[in-house]
Amino acid sequence: MTMTVRMGDEETRLIKDYARLHGITVSDFMRRAALEKIEDELDIRAAEKAYAEYLADPVTYSLDEIEKEFGLQ
Repeated sequence: MTMTVRMGDEETRLIKDYARLHGITVSDFMRRAALEKIEDELDIRAAEKAYAEYLADPVTYSLDEIEKEFGLQ
């Protein structure tokens, strides 16, 4: 699939220079940047969900307790 992104001359130059500096194509840079942004958003949502679950039931276990529970000691 091909995608088109419209941007100004200064933004284009900045992205091209960045990609060149890191030895990658503009296409690779844009793909990586987009995917990293999505991954970051998913990580934030997962962290927020985990924190909400913790607040609803703030029970924690020490490493020793977990090791004993699973017979790892």
